[in-house]
Amino acid sequence: MNYYDILGVNQQASPDDLKKAYKKASMQHHPDRGGDEEKFKEINEAYATLKDPQKRQQYDNPQPQYPPGFGPGGFQGVNPGGFEDIFANMFGQGFAQQQRRPIRNKDIRINYRMNFTEVYTGIGTSISFSTPSGRHEVIDVKIPPGMKHNDVVQFPGYGDDSIQGVPRGVLQVKLDIATPPGWRREGEQLYTEVVIDVFDLILGKTVILNTPEKKQISLTIPPGTNNGVTMNIAHHGVPRVNTNNRGNLYVKIKANTPKLTNDELRKIQEIKNGINLRT
Repeated sequence: MNYYDILGVNQQASPDDLKKAYKKASMQHHPDRGGDEEKFKEINEAYATLKDPQKRQQYDNPQPQYPPGFGPGGFQGVNPGGFEDIFANMFGQGFAQQQRRPIRNKDIRINYRMNFTEVYTGIGTSISFSTPSGRHEVIDVKIPPGMKHNDVVQFPGYGDDSIQGVPRGVLQVKLDIATPPGWRREGEQLYTEVVIDVFDLILGKTVILNTPEKKQISLTIPPGTNNGVTMNIAHHGVPRVNTNNRGNLYVKIKANTPKLTNDELRKIQEIKNGINLRT
């Protein structure tokens, strides 16, 4: 905004001309007389500047503005704030903030083989590793229950320390967890199969499951169970990480047909014929 235009005078106006113009404009736009308050503030700001000879001189002859470190002849050397302040003035604070992000040393990733039984309880163990700087370390770590194969557990402050004076990186421990043969894991759910002969399907049977948790579960297969049925044993799956909840254990029942003699086959045929007569 132009202070002379606000007061309605030209740049050669005398102090008396400024004073008369100010009184006229302030009377006209005074809020108590129904004038606009923002316009009234502009009038006062203009008069306060132009009535002061020194301020008026500076207003009439503005000095060119240069970013810190620059002058009429171009670059004048690094200012006390450094290049970051120069770039902040030139490109905005976002650029400067990016340049000021704290740095730290690189992360380190190591592999750790974990027994599947330990998935149920979690483990506290000691891990030894070497940093790129040549430091050899042994640290105690806690791996929670429920972790999966290829999960990564992070331990800040135990990574690389090659660059002195900045924080260490993160130690990343990638878990190698092999599922036992005959078992399949999907999240917190466990799956397995039990093979019995066809007569056990007909008569019913109780089988003992040895789980990867090193526990034994008694599973009762009712008489007349169909081949391929999946039975659900609740809360015997894998723990969910950071909770006390567990998934389920699913057991698929498969039948194996034994080799029979002719006499045994004849007896079974008689039983089948009797069943057919009843139905």
